[in-house]
Amino acid sequence: MADFETILGGIGLKVTPVALERAYEDSGSFLGRLWSQNRDVPVVEHVRAILAAVDAGLPARVPADAMTALVDVYAAPALLVPPSVDPGARAALARLQSQGVALALLSNTMRTPGVVLRQVLQRLGVGEYFAHTTFSDEIGVRKPDPEIFALTLRALQVDAAAAVHVGDDPVLDVLGARRAGLRVIQVTSASLKALGAQRPDAVIPSLATLPDAIAQLSES
Repeated sequence: MADFETILGGIGLKVTPVALERAYEDSGSFLGRLWSQNRDVPVVEHVRAILAAVDAGLPARVPADAMTALVDVYAAPALLVPPSVDPGARAALARLQSQGVALALLSNTMRTPGVVLRQVLQRLGVGEYFAHTTFSDEIGVRKPDPEIFALTLRALQVDAAAAVHVGDDPVLDVLGARRAGLRVIQVTSASLKALGAQRPDAVIPSLATLPDAIAQLSES
């Protein structure tokens, strides 16, 4: 938000830090309502929501180049402080790729858009393994809606029955993938038996054991 203040000040729009911080929090309510319906919007709409929370007429007074600058600084934190990666991810993905398995990544985005997440994946050394990536801010649909799974499968030209979804969330990943007709492997420390009626087809504690888990599913 400090960068927002600088950019807006540079075009003659004075906005206080307190107003920007409050607007940032208010934009979370807008996004939360949208996300609760399994819908999403491009990240520029996040920025517009922040500006509108300061002043309803503010978005219309920001020229295109300044809006682009605002979007860039809004999306940048994940590049400055990247997330950690599962230690077993690279080796597991490389092994699956070498076996001819088509790999795709589909993800709900939060404040960080897909265009930046792709850069993060490349920096972490795992982006190269995915033949396709689907991010909710780019397609307007979020997990657990079956459409985000269907769009990804169509991009890979793979039938749902032949695919396996891997994720950690019991609703977004397990329930969502099942509704879309995929088998599911859940990343969790819980046992398969402990997960109850809505349990996945298999569980793994980390991605290191993913290739073996997929091989076992293929044999069953």
